[in-house]
Amino acid sequence: MDFLREVLESTGLVERTRELGLALRTTRSPGGLLVVGTPDDEPWHLTAHLTDEARMSGLQQLVPTLVRWSPPPDAPAHLRVGLTRIEEARRGETLFVVAEAKAPEPLLERLDDARRTGTTILALDGGDPELTGLAHDSLVLPPDGLLSFDGAQHLVSSAAGELPGRHGLRDRLARLLDLVSGPRVAD
Repeated sequence: MDFLREVLESTGLVERTRELGLALRTTRSPGGLLVVGTPDDEPWHLTAHLTDEARMSGLQQLVPTLVRWSPPPDAPAHLRVGLTRIEEARRGETLFVVAEAKAPEPLLERLDDARRTGTTILALDGGDPELTGLAHDSLVLPPDGLLSFDGAQHLVSSAAGELPGRHGLRDRLARLLDLVSGPRVAD
């Protein structure tokens, strides 16, 4: 991941992914970061990375809620969150739309309603002008761009969990070890 950042540094993409990642942290409470995709592409992978980043950084507001288009009624509770959750979104919550393809009209309508209630709308998209227009902040990745859509998701989630003064793999591993083994006690 650090190598990729170095390669992309000159393009401005690293800074934009960092800005979007930091914007995800403005959510006030765990579960208030809603992540939604399109009916054909739910952002499972990104949701898992944000969960890991929340745990490793101690930033509980990064714990995401995956919003699904057609969740099975017998799925575990965290996988049964449907589109009605977007209708319940309020000020202090963030709705992160991850859509490489054009966002469907029903999603755009819900986003517009959520924005009117004070929900912050963020987007990572493939160039959908309607979605970009509804978002408070967005990162648009053209299909023929230097960075893949999946790569951008990795950079955004990694940036969301960055703590000032603690960067890189070594620091992340140290934090993980502290979480697993507990704090070091002086002799």
